[in-house]
Amino acid sequence: MARGGRGVRGGQGLARVAVVVRAGAAPLWWSGVFAAGVGVLPPGFTGRRIGVMAGAALFIVGAAVVALTRRKRYTALVHGAARAGKHDVLQDRAVTVRNWRRGHRWWLLLAFAVALGSAFVVPAAGGMLLAGTGTGLRLKAAWLGRREKAGEQLVWLRVDWLDKRGGRPAGKAVKAYRGTGVAAGDAAPGGARRRTAALV
Repeated sequence: MARGGRGVRGGQGLARVAVVVRAGAAPLWWSGVFAAGVGVLPPGFTGRRIGVMAGAALFIVGAAVVALTRRKRYTALVHGAARAGKHDVLQDRAVTVRNWRRGHRWWLLLAFAVALGSAFVVPAAGGMLLAGTGTGLRLKAAWLGRREKAGEQLVWLRVDWLDKRGGRPAGKAVKAYRGTGVAAGDAAPGGARRRTAALV
């Protein structure tokens, strides 16, 4: 199988499912942490103590909801993954991440602005919720990584089945996943960068 971003000679461009899921984790986490840090400065309507307590609860709820959403759909797609073809092209991790973040950049900025603005009502809570959603994405990617290790295969989907922002790896447009060996591509199970230099 070749590596790159587009299908050739009848193959399809494939993106790692876990990488797509994980792509939003870092920007959501860091923007949430920054928004919470700045947001704790104004006393707000509720006061800082209540704001932080509410934010902690929202962090936990946000992380849990994001991590657990659509697990049955993912499980069914992973279980039914067919073997990738020899002409399929494996998209690099960096390309998948860049496409997701470019496609969602305005949503990320809007979420950050809302989190900052909410601090004048409930200090830090909006930022902590944002950080919680980033944590949830990381947890979901880690869960997918455990499924990949257990099944001894990495799971991919066709790039053209992602939405126009490069996301929704378990959306209605996704008909099936494809599988490769665990050494394929440049991302480890779960979508993180490979630590082995030869595979980076």
